[in-house]
Amino acid sequence: MIVVGGSSSRYLAKELASILGCTYVQAASTRFPDGECYTRIDIDSLNDDVVIVQNTYPDENLVEMFLIQDAVRRMGARTITLIIPYFGYARQDRIFKPGEPESAKVMARHLSMVCDRVMTVDIHKEAVLNHFDCPHRDLKAAPAIAGYFKGKNIDLVLAPDAGASARAADVGEHMGIPHDHLEKIRLSGVDVRIAPAKMDCRGKNILIVDDIIATGGTIIAATEQLKEAGAKSVTVACTHGVFVGNAVERLTGSNLDGIFCCNTLENKVSSISVAPLIAAALMEKE
Repeated sequence: MIVVGGSSSRYLAKELASILGCTYVQAASTRFPDGECYTRIDIDSLNDDVVIVQNTYPDENLVEMFLIQDAVRRMGARTITLIIPYFGYARQDRIFKPGEPESAKVMARHLSMVCDRVMTVDIHKEAVLNHFDCPHRDLKAAPAIAGYFKGKNIDLVLAPDAGASARAADVGEHMGIPHDHLEKIRLSGVDVRIAPAKMDCRGKNILIVDDIIATGGTIIAATEQLKEAGAKSVTVACTHGVFVGNAVERLTGSNLDGIFCCNTLENKVSSISVAPLIAAALMEKE
């Protein structure tokens, strides 16, 4: 097996190859002055099963993925597995107004053209994977998050809303601690209280878990109210740190006691690795 890393996931790809004990090749990708992508794989042959690790977000990384797929195929790859840590366009899975494209389906079908298998991590809507014309699997980051925080004095795992309660339950059960979700309680026409649906947060070290953090506004508001309600500490962990604009600065400058994310998107707070999860899934297949 050979692992080929795209520019968006070079550290994750290198760690994955190390765990698997296989060859690692970094795709050399640059941009022409007009912004177009140039990609080259500097190796004589790829006469083996090839795993490509590359995000499809933002758009420039999607184009790079298409080019790497073609290069790998031309170099004689026996099979091609796509590891897409963060799948772009997964939230655009339906048409709301006439004239709109079904973006998630479009991306999946184009990626399927040069692909024998695909794996994602905590894709926003798992049904999107059904648009791939090959075997597919979504890996859950909960075990990685739970492993990172186990033994670090977390008393309660919270989801930001009821819709994400299964993720909090998964993390909590792996850590062996209680879990709950936050709910908004309207006190008046303008006042809203955010609090755990069932559990008492007083004196507790709380971990809020989510799949994606973009602006961080909801997390910051929840943290303020949890602290006012007596929480000892509030830490947040997500799978995908999209962090639009100055979100990281806003979060680190808030009342949060810590912010962490997985290395599906590589940034300065992506300290939780999903490489062992991906390696285990690849070895299962083998």
